[in-house]
Amino acid sequence: MDWIGIELIVGVAVVALLLILLWAYRVANRLDRLHVRTDLARQALVAALDRRAVVSRAIAVALRERDDAGLVALGVELAGAADLAEAAPFDDREDVENELSILLGKVGAATKGITPPPVELIAEISDAQTRVIMARRFYNDAVRDTLALAGRRAVRWFRLGGHAPLPAYFEIVDRVTV
Repeated sequence: MDWIGIELIVGVAVVALLLILLWAYRVANRLDRLHVRTDLARQALVAALDRRAVVSRAIAVALRERDDAGLVALGVELAGAADLAEAAPFDDREDVENELSILLGKVGAATKGITPPPVELIAEISDAQTRVIMARRFYNDAVRDTLALAGRRAVRWFRLGGHAPLPAYFEIVDRVTV
């Protein structure tokens, strides 16, 4: 082989290597941005869940001020569930949030026909529930996108995700009606 042939082969190999490195850099950068997006969505979800717990405590206080013993007991139980939900670490929060959702559904059923209805609390909990639903969807969308890219064979082989732990979906009952 002459020098021109060797130079051409080396040149093609260098260009191919540069293209592979550029692809790997772009994929690793995209995966990093997806992890950031997931972290931000997680923070928004935690904030929405915390807000729902605060509104649940306000509902519990309103229930404990009623003359009905059943509503007072439900208010005490709701306050305890809200405290547990807010104090739970994120990885263990699904179960306690489901319990809180079930209790909120029971409150809705138990307070039908009560006069005067707590209009401002109904609006607050409805808004808090809607924000939780939206935040959970955004978080789960970010998790789905992150897992889709991180699960590609080439990404795993070249360890383009580094050592970042993979996120997990957050599944809770959106609204409970009893």
